[in-house]
Amino acid sequence: MNLHEYQAKSLLAGMGMPCPKEIAIQQISQLADAWQHIACPSKGAVLKAQVHAGGRGKAGGVKVLKQLPEAQAFVQQMLGSQLVTYQTGPEGQYVSSILLCENIYPVRQELYFGMVVDRESQRVTFIVSPEGGVEIEKVAHETPEKISSVSIDPLTGVQPCHIREMFAVLQLEHRLFAAFSRLVNQAWKAFNELDFALLEINPLVLRETGEFMCADAKVSLDDNALYRHPELQVLRDETQEDPRESQAAKLDLNYVSLDGNI
Repeated sequence: MNLHEYQAKSLLAGMGMPCPKEIAIQQISQLADAWQHIACPSKGAVLKAQVHAGGRGKAGGVKVLKQLPEAQAFVQQMLGSQLVTYQTGPEGQYVSSILLCENIYPVRQELYFGMVVDRESQRVTFIVSPEGGVEIEKVAHETPEKISSVSIDPLTGVQPCHIREMFAVLQLEHRLFAAFSRLVNQAWKAFNELDFALLEINPLVLRETGEFMCADAKVSLDDNALYRHPELQVLRDETQEDPRESQAAKLDLNYVSLDGNI
């Protein structure tokens, strides 16, 4: 089960991971009050259309705006629309909420930080790269040496040697090791306690203050473990799912719709 960005970051923040100040709005009437709490007079705020797909920025679904009237026009245009990205197909996905987010830029560096269940090794694998802010598939194709994958034995959990290996690939200053180590352990706790199947923080930014921040986050929950988390089941957004797959899920069936004419 995929989550929206604002839902994912709320879970991460609940585990102590650093996230920007933000408010999700579902109606334009909520914008003015949210703007007062989030926007900076000199830098404005970031507005992000919430859909279960990547490529939102290139599709016009992410804007940095400095004035409330500009933000109102964006929200008016985006709420209730179908956002088409390279991941959605030509029909697009329905936008029912906009995330109003603190503008944390400029930053010192953008990193990639991810975790996934590797079914072949039956372990959770960390994936990190100093090349954040772009599709990790592009980095893997063009500069694979800039990606590190570290598999974790579930019996031992994350060890200092694992963190040092990831830290070396990111080529960060030694003084940042303690903060990075804390972030890795918080992510490990969130992934296991909340039964994530995927966690992707892209970018994980390093601010000028030396603070790490989850500028964007993608989380997919393990459907087979949802019975343990009734509080997470309510986060499902059926407008983002194939209606046939959604109906199958209600019947406890595994169903994946495919293209074709059979």
